[in-house]
Amino acid sequence: MTGHVLKAGFYGHADLLIGDRIKTGHVVVAAEMIDRFADLSGDRFALHLSDEVARELGFPRRVAHGLLVLSLIDGLKNTAPAQVRAVASLGWDIRFSAPVLVNDQIEAVFTVTAKRPARDANRGIVTLGVEARNQDGAIIQQGSTTLMLLP
Repeated sequence: MTGHVLKAGFYGHADLLIGDRIKTGHVVVAAEMIDRFADLSGDRFALHLSDEVARELGFPRRVAHGLLVLSLIDGLKNTAPAQVRAVASLGWDIRFSAPVLVNDQIEAVFTVTAKRPARDANRGIVTLGVEARNQDGAIIQQGSTTLMLLP
């Protein structure tokens, strides 16, 4: 596999090699984020909103929604120093590997795993593997996302 950690800048389809990696910054998952996501999504499952219920279910404190964490990971990708020149997201295939608790810090690495031309010659398709970890290095989410890019 070729590739390297990409330096700050914007990368089109033609610039990327299989194995290239984008390292993100990090974000701390605050209780207020979970509360706002619950309000926006309507997912008010008590595990997300109550430390007491979380403890009853075997967790030390509230657990963030998996989809909130996925959204944060996508945001980290879109604010990383190295960014792809995306036109559209074509989908995600993601596994929630471990819980993310209130005040956990998360970060991610995206790796180019596949690329091909799109039907439109002015576009390309790239698949990025993603591995997100918490402050202890535990994998919290992993999978892939497929994007349409500018050349």
